[in-house]
Amino acid sequence: MAGVPLEQLQDRIGYRFREPQVLLEAVTHSSFARETSERVRDNEQLEFLGDAVLNFLVSVHLADAFPHYEEGKLSRGRSRLVAAGHLAKVAAKLDLGNYLRLGRGEEKTGGRSKSNLLVNALEALVAALFRDGGLEPARRFVEEFVLPGDLTANAEELFTTDYKSALQEYLQGEREGPADYRVVEESGPEHQKTFTVEVTAGDGRVARGRGGSKKTAEQEAARILLERLGKKTEAHDGGI
Repeated sequence: MAGVPLEQLQDRIGYRFREPQVLLEAVTHSSFARETSERVRDNEQLEFLGDAVLNFLVSVHLADAFPHYEEGKLSRGRSRLVAAGHLAKVAAKLDLGNYLRLGRGEEKTGGRSKSNLLVNALEALVAALFRDGGLEPARRFVEEFVLPGDLTANAEELFTTDYKSALQEYLQGEREGPADYRVVEESGPEHQKTFTVEVTAGDGRVARGRGGSKKTAEQEAARILLERLGKKTEAHDGGI
């Protein structure tokens, strides 16, 4: 089933395709290609190319914005910006699901809001821009929609490891439910409190972390639990 006319998507991203067929391919899911009597290409190859173009462009922006950062730190920032969770949010803001061409089965099961389909389509869209107009329109798109407005202003959030997300991804991979976080202790004066948070996951696995805020303590608890699960993390003090 076809989505919203693609003129609206072109207006939204501020780019007119010289070859509209390339954009059509970018929003065509394999389920549509299998069911239609037309000879159409799905977006899987564009998705493959778009992933590479996206990683390249994000890498260039980070290297330019932070010329003195080491490779490992830049890689961590890039991973955050090309992560499925972030790209799904970008796709949702563009209402990309509305433009997808889906087969009847995907349509019935809510394919237009599935994160993996949205991420794949976003990567395919980046590749379509590259195919149609070269690197410059792809660069403009990434700069406007994928990168935060001011990279340097967002540096702390960008380069700090998100242990809660890493733990959640691990649990999902193990087909387990989400981790549960609760504050078990608060100490110190009101203006300088220390929080202790306990995280519980899976079959009774527990860890505790301390921090000057609930958010910091949650991150620390997640880091400790990841280490206990055998996942490598960066050294950091504050666990219990």
